[in-house]
This record gives sequence, C-alpha cells and structure tokens, in this order.
Amino acid sequence: MTFDEVRAQFPVLERLAYLNAGTFGPLARGTTGAFAARLQADLEQGRGGRPYYEAVHDLRSRVRALLAAELSVDPGQLALTYSTSDACNVVVGGLGLEAGDEVVTTDSEHFGLLGPLHASGARVRVAKIRERPADQALEAILAETGPRTRLVAISHVTWTAGHVLPLAELKEHISAPLLVDGAQSVGAIPVAAAPADFYTVSGQKWLCGPDSTGALYVADPERLRIARPIYFSQVSYEEDGAFEPKPGAARFDTGWIPAASLAGLEAALERRPDWRFEHARETAEHCRSLLARTFEVVTEPGQATLVSFRVDGDPAALVRQAYERGVVIRDAPGLGWLRASCGYWTSDDDLERLVDALGA
Repeated sequence: MTFDEVRAQFPVLERLAYLNAGTFGPLARGTTGAFAARLQADLEQGRGGRPYYEAVHDLRSRVRALLAAELSVDPGQLALTYSTSDACNVVVGGLGLEAGDEVVTTDSEHFGLLGPLHASGARVRVAKIRERPADQALEAILAETGPRTRLVAISHVTWTAGHVLPLAELKEHISAPLLVDGAQSVGAIPVAAAPADFYTVSGQKWLCGPDSTGALYVADPERLRIARPIYFSQVSYEEDGAFEPKPGAARFDTGWIPAASLAGLEAALERRPDWRFEHARETAEHCRSLLARTFEVVTEPGQATLVSFRVDGDPAALVRQAYERGVVIRDAPGLGWLRASCGYWTSDDDLERLVDALGA
C-alpha cells in the first residue's frame, strides 16, 4: 500500500490530525468492517452450536499467532488478555509476591503497571529516570535491585517521554524475572519480547485494534502460577475444582474476548504496510525537530514514536485548544508536558497543523 492508500483507510484523518495512538489508535475501515460483519453473523446465526464455537476458537488461534509474530515469539507462549493492565495483574498475581519481597520499577510507569505492583504487598523500589538522559536509565534501575528483588517491572517505551529502555542489557545484569509493559512499543517499533520473562501487549493503541484486546507473552508458562483461573485455563477438572492446566500460555487467557473485537483486531493486524516502522520513526524525528523550534522537547533524538514537550500554561487547556483546531494530542498529568503520537499514518501536514494549533 502507498502512504495515501493507508491514510484513506482511516476516516478520522480526513477531519483531524490524529496524534494520540499512545492512548487509542485510529480505527481503519477494514477493522470496523470485520467487527461489524462478525456482529451481523452473530445477530443472524446466533452464538451457539458447534460451528459457532469452532469458528471463534479458530479466530482466537489466528489472532494469537498474529500477535506472537509481532513479538517474534511462539504462539504457545502467548495468552490473550483484555489489556496491558490485565496482563500485568496476571503476572504479579501469579508470582505470589509477599511483604518481605521487593519489586523494582521506575518513576515513568503507567498506573496499569504500578497499581498491580503496589497491590501485591511487596515493597516497591522506584528508579528515578524521568529527569535523566535516556542512556542513564540502566544504571538507575540496577541501583535499585538487590538480593530481595523478586521482580523488575518496567516499560519498553515510557508513556511519558517516549524513551526506549534497554531490556536486553538490563536482563544481562539481573537474576529476577523481568516484566515489560509493551503498551507504547508493540505496533510502534520493532519488538523482540524474548529478553523479557513477561511482555504485555495493548491491542487498541499502536495496533489500531478494538477496545479491550491485548496479550501477554510468558517465556516459561510452567514457572508462573495460575492465580486467576477461568474456564479456558484447564483441559479437565474435578468436582472439587482441581484441574489440569492447558499447555502453554493459553492457560493465562483472561476471558472470552468478544468475537467481534477479535475479528477487528485480526483485520487490523493483517492490513498494515511493511514500511510502518520506518515511516513512524522518521515522522517522530520530524515532529521533534518542528516542536524544538518553539518548545523544550523532553524526548531525546533516536527514541520511539512518542514526542513529549514542555509548555507554559495549563497543558489540559492546550489539549482542548488543539482539539478545537482539529488536532488530537494529550497531556501528561502533573508534569506540564504535552505528548504527540506519530504513527505510520501520520503526515507532514498533521505535524504542521499541530504546530499551528499550539501557536495560535
């Protein structure tokens, strides 16, 4: 597909400079078409009978395989979840953390990761990386690890500044499991989940899928306890609830994701251009350069596809002002920053509209 053909798949781009995939990616015609077709089939044919269940299980398998390919892992190592937060809870609950344990994270994490860590009862040690250069993050994280560290839990790409954290280098220096929040990486940059023990996926952000879709990579499913069993967790079970777990990470599936949502996600995953990562990276660098003429850009060069910058005045008011001028961005609460998300669908005109909207 050409760039113009790709943009034509996203009707919202006809009206808005949509720069907020870090929250929700734009929806393509093919995605909503597949969603609607699945709903129509359910309306006309019902949601029962062997053909229906076989079709939905086949759909789950196809989506699992597509998401696994996105992470360069085996489908047997992937669970289907509702979100990255959902997946983080699966991991933290399964590890059975206790009050005497320590977990290490950073001051640049989303509550979807921080909340489960705090609720575990373990002591949470926070590495201060937000105001440091990106190349100092590894040192800061390692300084918080120690003999009581049971888990290191960080983002691949920070949701605040868009900086890429060094997963492979970090894993070389720690013995504790590594849980990675992939909300701002999967679909935005090339990802190989293998350095991590656990890696979470958000379907509705950079993958441009429907709401309440996601995944969890588990390097070794046998080493994680099933803390939240559902019907999909088991091959067979006894009268008292004792059960034989499913093989692989499918035992950690968190629920019956609506078939329509899975159909939409499948369509979104299948209809992306091969040049998506290259274009998004180049566009983010161009965005950074344009904003740096007027603002203090927080995001360093050569990072991911989020570009954050400091502004004077009320960031939330500036977000509203930009929207009134046809530009969708977001603020980082409490930091005085605005954030633009640059995807493979983003044009130079979108970036010019951003600068004009903020300068008005």
